Amino acid sequence: QVQLVESGGGLVPPGGSLRLSCAASGGIFSASAMSWNRQAPGNEREMIAVITASGITTYADSVKGRFTISRDNAKRTMYLQMNSLKPEDTAVYYCSVAEYLGGKFRAQGPWGQGTSVTVSS
Repeated sequence: QVQLVESGGGLVPPGGSLRLSCAASGGIFSASAMSWNRQAPGNEREMIAVITASGITTYADSVKGRFTISRDNAKRTMYLQMNSLKPEDTAVYYCSVAEYLGGKFRAQGPWGQGTSVTVSS
């Protein structure tokens, strides 16, 4: 079973950028679709970006054009480049394995600790 560790979060002003990383151990990382998810205070966790094993990417409308998901299978690491950050991007960000079930990608556990992103001046 794959284990995931997120890093790269922090405090950034509106309009700034951050790059999150997700390091994987165990499992077959290169064969897995992966996703980034986030949970803002008081909200449910939402999936914001998916990258398939072949590198096809999809994004939630809220981050499309600003965030870029990528992966380096040799390093067993996935990334989320976040540009033009907004206060509403403030959340704890989690990575996960994603499976295509019932016509959509769904995040699969186990969940890591996440990495906190705060967008504020």
